[in-house]
Amino acid sequence: MGQWRFEAIGTGWEIETGAPLTADVRAAVTAEIERFDRTWSRFREDSDVTRLGRSGGRLPSPDAGPMLDAYRELDAATVGAVNPLVGDSLVALGYDATYSLQAGDPHPAPDSWTSRLTWSAGAIDAPAPALLDVGALGKGRLVDRVMAVLADTPGDVVVDAGGDIRVRGAGVRIALEHPFDARKAIGVVEVSDGALCASAINRRAWGDGLHHVLDARTGRPVRTWAATWALAPEAMTADAVATALFFDGAPELATRWGVEWVRMTTDGRVQRSPGCRAELFTAARDAAAGTGGDRTP
Repeated sequence: MGQWRFEAIGTGWEIETGAPLTADVRAAVTAEIERFDRTWSRFREDSDVTRLGRSGGRLPSPDAGPMLDAYRELDAATVGAVNPLVGDSLVALGYDATYSLQAGDPHPAPDSWTSRLTWSAGAIDAPAPALLDVGALGKGRLVDRVMAVLADTPGDVVVDAGGDIRVRGAGVRIALEHPFDARKAIGVVEVSDGALCASAINRRAWGDGLHHVLDARTGRPVRTWAATWALAPEAMTADAVATALFFDGAPELATRWGVEWVRMTTDGRVQRSPGCRAELFTAARDAAAGTGGDRTP
């Protein structure tokens, strides 16, 4: 069995395969991650997103169409709460390129983002400066791209990018990490030939109750939901729904997209989609026991 762990795009990665990956395949994976990061990271001075935020223009990428098309549906489902121009809102709260974590006044994202950007399958055009942040679904998209690089790798494959996980082949048992106690899980789920993505307010949190999940309409962090999990055939879809689940309208979107989900409120109540395959624990004793031997996104 091959197991490769490394750091990239600010998170830990783990790729498991039936046999160790060759140097050429590892190089191809590394190149794909670097290509995506150089295009979409607003934390890099040399990225296309940073350039677009400074001066507008064209951002060429094969990921442009799929991601912006998904954002348009996320925007409609959440009545504007999910918006790819939330970059300046995150900067205003201190989640900027230098990680200053010095919060200023909340800054709502432009509600007219679809009139500020045009896109095709292979490019985005912005006539004026526009700072994109694709955090709502970008990591999931990259997980899918890495899995595509591994298409010729024989046997079962697991790609885990900091809890955004895609599995090809046999089932993998994954724990749903409790957002307020990483030693516990609120449940477990088995994933085979599909993806599980999670989001939580305890990840990338700073200051007095600040975190990375913002309502684009207000520029303020969400307060009702603490953590979400979504299961879908592809990681980008799961990642997008995991973000949308912090807002009203997401369950209906998940139904249309055929996505199973679980979400937990900040006061500990749990909801899940009808027929969701996840096994949820009902007692603290069970939650503590459920983490042994499982992945915990």
